[in-house]
Amino acid sequence: MSLSSVKVAASLWRNRAYDRLKLHLAKEFCELPHMSYPLDAPTYIPKTLFVKYLDDYVERFNIQPKYLSSVESSTFDNDEKCWSIVAHDMAKSTIVRFTAKFLVVASGENSAENIPMIPGLQSFPGDVIHSSSYKSGKSYYGMNVLVVGSGNSGMEIAYDLAAHGANTSIIIRSPIHVMTKELIQLGMTLARRLPLNLVDNLLVMAANLIFGDLSRYGIRRPKMGPMILKSETGRSTVIDVGTVGLIKKGIIKVQGSISKIMGDIVEFQCSKKISFDAIVFATGYKSTANIWLKNGENMLNGNGLPIKEYPNHRKGENGLYCAGLGRRGLAGIAADAKNIANDIKSVIGAMSG
Repeated sequence: MSLSSVKVAASLWRNRAYDRLKLHLAKEFCELPHMSYPLDAPTYIPKTLFVKYLDDYVERFNIQPKYLSSVESSTFDNDEKCWSIVAHDMAKSTIVRFTAKFLVVASGENSAENIPMIPGLQSFPGDVIHSSSYKSGKSYYGMNVLVVGSGNSGMEIAYDLAAHGANTSIIIRSPIHVMTKELIQLGMTLARRLPLNLVDNLLVMAANLIFGDLSRYGIRRPKMGPMILKSETGRSTVIDVGTVGLIKKGIIKVQGSISKIMGDIVEFQCSKKISFDAIVFATGYKSTANIWLKNGENMLNGNGLPIKEYPNHRKGENGLYCAGLGRRGLAGIAADAKNIANDIKSVIGAMSG
């Protein structure tokens, strides 16, 4: 049985993804178990086709989640040796209870929006949105817009805003790797056969040839290579969609950290002050699993993410598992699903044998 607080499959992609979004990795690295994309699908799947893929997946495997069921709590019953789940049936406004020998936490890393606390933010008179609410730059034409966050969403939203005529600034604080999608596809292919440090050296060398020295534009590379960085920290490389070119031309301005906000004026730590009409926070998400999951302290930390390192992150105690929390993208979700299913099958086999 699958419980979902939303009313439709792929809700995040349908309702909280910007219009121009495509999968940043090649389709062969973004498949769910036992179902490939159609042969004529493009290498980089756009949002609409990915939603269709998920719908087809649900139909093909006859997956029937109990929608509009928000889990309130989940505790392990030591006497009955099973998990006791309390959920709110939002359609009927009733409380329902379930029991299960196995519990898989698959609520994702993106359960709740993360917006940092900035002094004076509440005084800002313009639009303040999280990237999950951003759809297109059309409505921002001619406006001064600040994008906070320089991950893939932030960099692509900045590009989209500039392409639609907004006067765009983006905050880049931390070192980031910037690559083309082709380089990352090559890197992921090579990583199957070569050491990651060698692959990283090749990728960084190629990226430097393509983009040049970006430090003069406020973009610094991490000391750790892109593949090892992803493997050890979960931090993804930024896949350039044209943002770097606009930064080099001065069309998109790079800013440093915010000191405070005073009305429509944003003051940066370098003492620079700029007036903005809107702020888009592309500052990621956070897991909420630790709020409702009780007795899961051996598997998840206070941030609702796995305590153990990949690939030992997915299994807790007493039949508890987590899928899609290992910061490995769709490939990680697929691997988690297969391994968890196989583990549960072996446990059931041992119990019945």
